[in-house]
Formats: sequence, C-alpha cells, structure tokens
Amino acid sequence: MTDNRDIHPDFRFYLDFKTTELAALYRGLRTFVLSICPGANELLYHTHALTSLYSVTEKMSDGFCMIPIYTGHLNLGFNRGTLLPDKQGLLHGTGKLIRHIPIAEERDYNNVAVGELIEAALQLALADAEGAAIMHGATISKIKR
Repeated sequence: MTDNRDIHPDFRFYLDFKTTELAALYRGLRTFVLSICPGANELLYHTHALTSLYSVTEKMSDGFCMIPIYTGHLNLGFNRGTLLPDKQGLLHGTGKLIRHIPIAEERDYNNVAVGELIEAALQLALADAEGAAIMHGATISKIKR
C-alpha cells in the first residue's frame, strides 16, 4: 500500500528554497517512508531544519522517524534509534536515543535494511503508545509563515 499525499503548502514553500537535487531526494525518501507506513501522521516543522516527522499519534513525542532537511543535506532520523536492531550498522549518532542515517542518494534509503528499520521503529512507537495510537494519515503543519 502506498500513500500519495501531496506535500503541504506550508512545507512546500520552504522546500522550494532548497536545491532541486535536495528537494528531489526529500520527495523520494518521503514517498519511501509513507509507502511503509501509509497511515502515519505527518507533523511538519521549520526550526533549525525543515522537518517532516512521522508519528503514531498527533504528538511529536510519539514520532518514530523524521526527515530533517538542512542547508545542503538531509537525514532519516529515528527518535529511539538506539533501541532498533541495526544489523547493517546504518545508524549514526552518539546521543542517548536518537540516531540517523545520512542520505545523499536514493540507494542510501531505498533498500530492505532501511525499510526494516522504519518498520521496527513504527512497531516500537505503536507498543509505546499503548493503544493510544491515532494513525489516520493526517498531515499537520506546525510551520509559521
């Protein structure tokens, strides 16, 4: 099952300031994430990075993965990355929980190992939500323009 959600206008406004290559990489990664978890809620932020966060509820704290876009690069981040089975050693970072995969080209995300990490992160978030999961495929902009 895939999710063909349009990119929210608030997010697209800032995405249009990124390079064509970076924006295309984001779009491909977003499509990949949503193909694995089409019902996930997408929360949009513009702080130090332009970020789409995927959550099992409408709260940031229940997010399982995110795509922060910086000036010249983007990552696939995992809120509880240290708890994920990373057999391929894809996850980077030194924090207590958060880990990320640097994404420079399609092959960095479009593979079975990354799909399994996303699925594991989703299952962990669903278990943590303890029945409170409200995944209805909403896109919620927290962006102020």
